[in-house]
Amino acid sequence: MRVHLQSVAVLDLVGDKPVPSLLRRFVSEPIAVRDLELPLESGIVRGRLYTPLRSKNAPAIVVLHGVHHLGIDEPRLENFATSMASCGIQVLTPELPDIKDYQVGKNSIATIGDSAEWLTHSDGGRPVGVLGLSFSGGLSLLAAAEPKYQRDIRFVLAVGSQDEMSRVAAYYRTGEDVRPNGSAEMLAPHEYGPLVLEYEHVGEFVPAKDVAPIRAVLRAHLYEDSAGERVALSRLSTAQTAEAKALMDMSLPATRTALELANERHADDMAAVSPHGRLATLKTPVYLLHGAGDNIIPSAETEWMASELPKRSLKAVLISPVLSHLNLDGAGPTMADQLRLVHFFAEVLHAAEVK
Repeated sequence: MRVHLQSVAVLDLVGDKPVPSLLRRFVSEPIAVRDLELPLESGIVRGRLYTPLRSKNAPAIVVLHGVHHLGIDEPRLENFATSMASCGIQVLTPELPDIKDYQVGKNSIATIGDSAEWLTHSDGGRPVGVLGLSFSGGLSLLAAAEPKYQRDIRFVLAVGSQDEMSRVAAYYRTGEDVRPNGSAEMLAPHEYGPLVLEYEHVGEFVPAKDVAPIRAVLRAHLYEDSAGERVALSRLSTAQTAEAKALMDMSLPATRTALELANERHADDMAAVSPHGRLATLKTPVYLLHGAGDNIIPSAETEWMASELPKRSLKAVLISPVLSHLNLDGAGPTMADQLRLVHFFAEVLHAAEVK
């Protein structure tokens, strides 16, 4: 019962809702927040540690940001880490440099695994939970599948994550993602998805002399920096302006074709960051959560992961209309939907606390 009440309180905090007075004591523990330079085997990265001050031997969890230029400073991530720590769980948020720069690459897998190893050793040798948001969730599953990290990762929670990157990339062109049962999830994709792929490989879409100025436009657009985007656009020639506008318009057949060809060239890179086909022997407990209306990574991806995981590993899976991608702002959830999400997250809290 306690973890269910904590679950309600944490979800309220994350959703920027007032916590009912009867539940405030479940998320009232004072915390200390400390910035770190994590000396990982894969390199030194920024990190932030959220430590509950009254809970001795507090269980620990690594929380990984999604593709966002603010990295560990992203307000939603800070809010979530603070909320988790305030209910007695130590939280480490390591920064993933590639993910922060809108590149979903295999280097981040080692950073995730090494962060879990660092926190395990800091926590007296107890394995820790790993919670990956968006593309970091799929990478977290790949880290857990590495024998090197299995002893350090107690469980993985993947939220709104990819199973197969090439299938997600195809979805950005077609608005269709095929489920394991052969049916298709049809949903107009958010512009953010294809722009991330284009930003990563701008040089394959425009002449070399245009890469830097057009990358600046795409960067400002992804950062939702309207003023910066206007400035970057003002510096383009007429031809460069046309190139930039074409890249941001997925309705153009030429843009879709160019993206398809780029994705084919990077098929091996996409496979390297895809859990697809690599989960059958996973022993780590896994929890999968996805927004029913997610138009950045469609929920069919979680159905694929659930179909591939061994029964012993898949502890819970929920595709919820309460969520969109990573926000609790889904369209038209019922009270039953809310309760299912509360129960799911309570299971995760319980997994985090089990000694």
